[in-house]
Amino acid sequence: MKNINRREFLLTAAAGAGAVVFPSFITKAEVSKQAKTFCGTDLVPLGQTGIKVSRLAQGTGFNGWARQSDHTRLGKDAFSKLLKHSISSGIKFIDMADLYGTHPFVKEVIKDLPRKDLVLLTKIWVRKENWVTPSGGAIEEINRFRSELGVDTIDICLIHCVTDDKWPDTYKRVRDELSELKAKGTIRAVGVSCHDLGALKVAATHSWTDVIFARINYKGGQDYSMDGSAEEVAEVLKIARKNGKAVVGMKIFGAGKLVKPEEKDESLKFVFSNGLVDAITVGMLSPQQVDDTLERMSKTKVA
Repeated sequence: MKNINRREFLLTAAAGAGAVVFPSFITKAEVSKQAKTFCGTDLVPLGQTGIKVSRLAQGTGFNGWARQSDHTRLGKDAFSKLLKHSISSGIKFIDMADLYGTHPFVKEVIKDLPRKDLVLLTKIWVRKENWVTPSGGAIEEINRFRSELGVDTIDICLIHCVTDDKWPDTYKRVRDELSELKAKGTIRAVGVSCHDLGALKVAATHSWTDVIFARINYKGGQDYSMDGSAEEVAEVLKIARKNGKAVVGMKIFGAGKLVKPEEKDESLKFVFSNGLVDAITVGMLSPQQVDDTLERMSKTKVA
């Protein structure tokens, strides 16, 4: 039998028993490392942006379209209760978009909170619809978003829902104006939300991209709201991260199709144990869903 010292024995015992009190010379971080688990509330670097986010973001756009979502349909009181619960639980990353119509809802919750404690991400819809006429750039949109949120600075802004590999040329003016705003400090990082494998491949290597929102879960395919098989998308995300891009995973639970506990656990394990993302966003609709997701993440074993 291998001889172990007192420190190793206590580390092993503490991790195995789930102890919450440790000898003074053993840190909680050491025990966490020994157990190979992590938390959705851990603050992690977002690629090379210099921004730290909670590993789990509160999504606000489940079934979102035309400045509405299941989150806005909760009503302001229920939405506020949900977001306050997420923030008080340690989720400091808020995922929004003009498409979802949640800026004014978020404004009411964060107006009295320290701005430095939160990371705000939103997205510009760049195609004309019956609910929006884009400016063709980003300055007009960002100024409106800041007003809707009651903030001076937006941490991250993405071009929303790019669907082909020509997006850098198609949305050049949007990119240029986002870069101008980034240079002024009005926004801190830029990127794209991808809904196409070709678009994702370009984002993974393009010099302009700081942050990528990517659809990823262990099932893969269109039936589970992904842009290819799980293996295809995973390979692109590995390239993106190798290139220093920040990757935030979305559709981790297949846009609500992976509902069984074992399916959720398997998807979290696939995404994190393979090092595919920096963080994930989940459109949790109740405090109970927030608690469940955080608990599942804390039990996820990573390599």
